[in-house]
Amino acid sequence: MNKAQLVEAIADKMGGRQQAADAVDAVLDAIVRAVVAGDRVSVTGFGSFEKVDRPARYARNPQTGERVRVKKTSVPRFRAGQGFKDLVSGSKKLPKNDIAVKKAPKGSLTGPTATISKAAAKKAAAKKAGAAKKAAAKKAPAKKAPAKTTGAAKTAAAKKAPAKKAATTTAAAKKTTAKKAPAKKATAKKAPAKKSTARKTAAKKATARKK
Repeated sequence: MNKAQLVEAIADKMGGRQQAADAVDAVLDAIVRAVVAGDRVSVTGFGSFEKVDRPARYARNPQTGERVRVKKTSVPRFRAGQGFKDLVSGSKKLPKNDIAVKKAPKGSLTGPTATISKAAAKKAAAKKAGAAKKAAAKKAPAKKAPAKTTGAAKTAAAKKAPAKKAATTTAAAKKTTAKKAPAKKATAKKAPAKKSTARKTAAKKATARKK
């Protein structure tokens, strides 16, 4: 019986094929996760699943007979419960209208729930630690930012200050040139006055000569 046949076998009891498939997947996933984490999953009357560590050893290649070193490894192991063994051996008969492996009493199931909760707690703690580190990394540059902005403001003010001085100097220069301009015009007006007096004197001399 493969997985698809197993789903079909329990589909009527679970209320449909999809519900049966989800149930099988959930049970297998819980068992696998628990065993990988090193926990022992025990179901009374059925058996137990556990992780077994095998030390490094030497083995022989069955084809060549060569001695090969095998590294340390871990393997899953299933041990059938006494009720399962009795049904297989025939010492007990399978019930016709009842479940072969009856529901285990409270507390007999160990492994999946505790393992999943432990894994979830570890993941949550890791996420919190990562979030705290990111928050600290973000806060550190934020504190340095005001110092940088004040320095930039000082440099900008220092650059603007000469510009203001230059503007005031140019304005003062314009005022002084504006004041000096009328003086030049006044001298220009006085110049024709001198020429007119010179003409008058020349005319007086000419009349004096004629007499």
